[in-house]
Amino acid sequence: MKKLKLDELNRYSVEDYKKVSKLPVTIVLDNIRSAFNVGSIFRTCDGLGLHEVILTGITARPPHKEINKAAIGATESVHWEYHPDIIEYVTSIKNDGNLIFGVEQTDSSIMLDKLNLTVIDKHIYVLLGNEVEGLNDELLPLLDQAIEIEQFGTKHSFNVAVCAGMVMWELSKAMREVQ
Repeated sequence: MKKLKLDELNRYSVEDYKKVSKLPVTIVLDNIRSAFNVGSIFRTCDGLGLHEVILTGITARPPHKEINKAAIGATESVHWEYHPDIIEYVTSIKNDGNLIFGVEQTDSSIMLDKLNLTVIDKHIYVLLGNEVEGLNDELLPLLDQAIEIEQFGTKHSFNVAVCAGMVMWELSKAMREVQ
């Protein structure tokens, strides 16, 4: 066994990656305080071939030193946009008939591993909120589903980038299985 060198991994160039069909999943980040978390989410979106990242509120935007450090160039390959008002943005995409998932612990959230993705034929928008406050309460009525990740320890939440990675992996895995 030997580790592969970068040129042995056969990855796309940034230009070629932009032309490749992406999974119909958009990650929406609202008021994320840590630019390192933002960069990590960009990198995961690139790695899983997701459609785009939307940044809202106080979330840092590229170019940003800390985003770049964690993203390692993924801000160049992953399409992104900034929208200052998350409520206005989500209302707009909801009115267009898209499916809105929010990652939040609520009285009606469904565990990620119980989410049935085999019947979904719409673009999915996944909302992730502030590291301390979570999703804005005004977003809850706009959600088609709140998603929660089951936990078995003493903490009440996962780091937002780790949480995003788990959700993105499950969505991409399920969507690739039905393609």
